[in-house]
Amino acid sequence: MRIALGVEYDGRPFYGWQSQADGHTVQDTLQCALSRIASENISVIAAGRTDTGVHALEQVVHFDSNVERPLSAWVRGVNALLPDSIAVRWAHPVPDEFHARFSAHGRSYRYLLVNRPVRSAIHAGRAGWFHAPLDVATMQAAAQHLLGEHDFSAFRAAQCQAKSPVKHLQQLDIRRRGEMLVFDLSADAFLHHMVRNIVGCLVYVGKGKYPPGWLAEVLAGRERRFAAPTFAPDGLYLRRIQYDKKWGLPQMDNETMLGELL
Repeated sequence: MRIALGVEYDGRPFYGWQSQADGHTVQDTLQCALSRIASENISVIAAGRTDTGVHALEQVVHFDSNVERPLSAWVRGVNALLPDSIAVRWAHPVPDEFHARFSAHGRSYRYLLVNRPVRSAIHAGRAGWFHAPLDVATMQAAAQHLLGEHDFSAFRAAQCQAKSPVKHLQQLDIRRRGEMLVFDLSADAFLHHMVRNIVGCLVYVGKGKYPPGWLAEVLAGRERRFAAPTFAPDGLYLRRIQYDKKWGLPQMDNETMLGELL
């Protein structure tokens, strides 16, 4: 039997999503709780990996089990065994051909950035921070150069394992909400550190270091050394994974949850 889960987590206490020898990752912690409910070893496959300090409002995973449990056991039962920083939001039976990663046709991220002279205590670990004033209009103009299908090698981490650097960036919106800048990005898939590297470059433009057209030059150069440093993970949220409606997965209100952070 194959089950899909929607999982929410605060990335601060963990060494990222991917399982490691010391077991202190989101995947390891979730698998341990699921295995106790199933009374057998459970291994989960996620729609995508997140780095240390990166959060998720709705990571989607699937797993196979030889035992039958009510869906409430995969949600409330598992949550009772998880730390406060991880919660299963929903469980849904899926056919064997469903795959959390390969059945997904899109991913959406949000980056929250506090833009004021002094750091925020309230948003520590939950939003990035930049001290100097940022011009949102020039950042918006720069963002237009990245929309569409491109080779995003310039925004790819050296350890990225993706087979191709070509991705289709469908959305890159930037808006200001008081002292907070909100970046919304959607694509068919993302490279390792791609969102954080894009945000870093946009901050360079916003503070006046480069004109908006610089982002087109960085993109065309296809080399990581031409771009800005990787921005902090604190404000990055995996917001949603897109699937075809045929799988019948629940649709959750992630916008309200993110709005509460602003």
